[in-house]
Amino acid sequence: MTKTPPLTRSVISEEGVYGSIIVSGLIAASAGSGAPTWRTLLFIGITVTVFWAAHVYARAVATHGETTPDGTTKSIWQSFTEAVKESRGLLAAVVAPALALLLGVFGVLPDSVAKWVALWVSVAVLAIVGYITYSRRGARWWVRILGGVSTASFGIVIILAKAIISH
Repeated sequence: MTKTPPLTRSVISEEGVYGSIIVSGLIAASAGSGAPTWRTLLFIGITVTVFWAAHVYARAVATHGETTPDGTTKSIWQSFTEAVKESRGLLAAVVAPALALLLGVFGVLPDSVAKWVALWVSVAVLAIVGYITYSRRGARWWVRILGGVSTASFGIVIILAKAIISH
């Protein structure tokens, strides 16, 4: 059995899905404002970092003092380190669309094209996450595809909203 790389484990998680949807929404919002790709990338980086920090804080506070399976009380440090580990997906979700946005930052693609590519990359990530999740559960091929499409549909809704609002 092969070991799943940490970035993959992070993206294929509840937080990874939320992160991908948040990043898609941020790209769409920024693209609608006409901001250059470097500002879009900065906006995403700051916003996702704030969401991540809030998620870590909320989880650490909520789980601090819980009784662990061995009967001990969870310290704030234990709660914090668990929260950091479990919320990595929010940060990992930025990686693939950020790479697409960097194509605009460095002038490889025009800004508007880089933003569209980043949006579709987010949709692709969501589709892959859905497919892999169902695949790990031993689902039939058509259920895997349906899982990929249904997960990707969250990003597609954001793209449709962007298209409707900005055109």
